[in-house]
Amino acid sequence: MVQKAKILLVDDRPENLLALEAILSALDQTLVRAASGEEALKALLTDDFAVILLDVQMPGMDGFETAAHIKRRERTRDIPIIFLTAINHGPHHTFRGYAAGAVDYISKPFDPWVLRAKVSVFVELYMKNCQLREQAALLRLQLEQGVSVGANGAKEPAGLLAELSARLAAVEEQAEALSKQLDESADAAAVATAAHLERKLTGLRRALDALEPGTGDGGVRYPPQD
Repeated sequence: MVQKAKILLVDDRPENLLALEAILSALDQTLVRAASGEEALKALLTDDFAVILLDVQMPGMDGFETAAHIKRRERTRDIPIIFLTAINHGPHHTFRGYAAGAVDYISKPFDPWVLRAKVSVFVELYMKNCQLREQAALLRLQLEQGVSVGANGAKEPAGLLAELSARLAAVEEQAEALSKQLDESADAAAVATAAHLERKLTGLRRALDALEPGTGDGGVRYPPQD
């Protein structure tokens, strides 16, 4: 069973959180509420999130300060942040949002279809990254168990390699389709994230190919770590 991605919704107004839940419920993912920046940081201590929707204007710790804390933490610094704001002070205000680490900056009232589409892209990228990590972990496990796949054929796990290759090919195909879709949308942040995923896929494919008999070096190579 594929585990659902978690989406963090941060807003001090309950009615805004309810509206976000109504918009994003069609994605069929796990929606987590936070009524303040402090609550958001607490949730991020224990759970992994695909994307964060963060209100800018909040009492106490505002969205900019919350984003700064998120980006300072190694565990959470790579989570995409979409800023939501009911005010627009011009280019300087928008620049401050991007400088704080946001991948997008949306003014209220926003188009529900546009917001849902943007969030769905980051959810899909998150799921592909999870699949990639699972394949890499399985490959590392086999290597750590000392299975030799040298040219001498000792303990050659042909069935395992074939299964790993097939699983990786499926992820590669999905990533390629997603990249083509993003090229058409011209969302720079999402395109950059997809490119990073493709680089990791390429590294894993090279490591897997190196395990095939007849590579010439008789050894093994570990896939790149995240």
